[in-house]
Amino acid sequence: MATPTTTKTTTPSPPATQPAAPGHESLFLPAIEFVGSAQNARVLAQILAVLILTTVVALIFTPWQQSVSGNGMVSALTPVERTQAISTPVEGRVLQWHVTEGSKVEKGDLIVEIQDNDPNILVRIENERQLLEERRNNTLARVRALSDQIARLAESRDNAVAAARSRVQVTMDRVRQAEQSITAAKERMKFATFNLDLRKKTFDRGLSALRDLEAARQEYNTAEAMVLQSEAMLSAAQNEKIAVEDDLRRIQADTQAAIEAQNANLNIARAESANIGAELQRTDVRLARQATQRVVAPRGGTILRLMAQPDSELLKAGDAVAVFVPDAYTPTVEIWLDGVDMPLVHPGDQVRLMFNGWPAIQFVGWPSVAVGTFGGRVQLVDATDTRAGRFRILVVPDPDDDPWPSANYLRQGVQAKAWVLLRVVPLGWELWRRFNGFPPIIAEDEPGIIKAKERAGK
Repeated sequence: MATPTTTKTTTPSPPATQPAAPGHESLFLPAIEFVGSAQNARVLAQILAVLILTTVVALIFTPWQQSVSGNGMVSALTPVERTQAISTPVEGRVLQWHVTEGSKVEKGDLIVEIQDNDPNILVRIENERQLLEERRNNTLARVRALSDQIARLAESRDNAVAAARSRVQVTMDRVRQAEQSITAAKERMKFATFNLDLRKKTFDRGLSALRDLEAARQEYNTAEAMVLQSEAMLSAAQNEKIAVEDDLRRIQADTQAAIEAQNANLNIARAESANIGAELQRTDVRLARQATQRVVAPRGGTILRLMAQPDSELLKAGDAVAVFVPDAYTPTVEIWLDGVDMPLVHPGDQVRLMFNGWPAIQFVGWPSVAVGTFGGRVQLVDATDTRAGRFRILVVPDPDDDPWPSANYLRQGVQAKAWVLLRVVPLGWELWRRFNGFPPIIAEDEPGIIKAKERAGK
């Protein structure tokens, strides 16, 4: 009988781990295949690589807003709205403050009372003014008296001149009368001479009597006497006319000299009155200044600091007693730019602003997605530097953008950061520009650019 044969299966034991000899890497390929990456992971990696590459390429051609930045603070557009000092108009000491630091005031509100060093200064100036007023009244009375006297002298001169001219006219009439008498006497003389000659001839011939000859001779003598008398009357009338004319000139000269003398006195009185008036005005100015010992607020605003203590400091006219911050009706930001960026900025350029105390997130290249920033416009670019090579620009609100925060946030002196927006370029070009250190833009009308274009055109 056959005995059953039992088959024993022997399980091979794993080989002992030994360092692989060079040239035997193929022994491990099956193990690497067992631990290889899954197909999904490889696909995901490929997709991520494509996405990253696509993103980088897209970013290179993405529009980028160029800008230049600067720091500054909130201010006001006009000087009257900026921080200013309130000065005392007179010499003296602070009598009483009516505000404290931080007080809100309106235009005309009383700020401080100033007391002069001389408590009786107003009374003294008033007395001085009264004396000047009396002097001026006396001078004005003298001016009126001299004016009346000059008027009377002029009237007297006119009357005297008229009377003298009448006398001159009378003497001229006498001269004409004497001349006519001489003419008549000469005609009578001619007739008497002819008659005498005729009587002599007839008497010699015996045709007339001696009595007729003597009568003719007597008539001749009478005519001759009348001629002499008329000539004497003419000479007297001419001499009288000369004397009257001299008297007329003397009256005119004397009266004119008297009037001119009074005019000189009148001018002196008027000059004295003018000097007194000027002195009176200066006194009124002093009185007005002393009367303005109550300093009031020039406009609405806030008292920032008090700079004088009551009854302890002697102040001069014009010394500052307080610092006043007006309410800025036109908020403005002063931004300081480097000299290298200044030529790129022009009035009217757009600006993005970020204020301290206001939450904001700024994306420099994409201002449209920024949060908490505000738009502005460049109002002014200073013509010269003011801070060691730095240039100031003034930025005002952009009327086409959102309004700026209220005055509670935009108090004068609040720090701000600004980005002046330039042109839009691809991001890759911007990175290349910054890597090479080139400026953002160069004006097209600069001489170097024009020459380069001309050379390129040739």
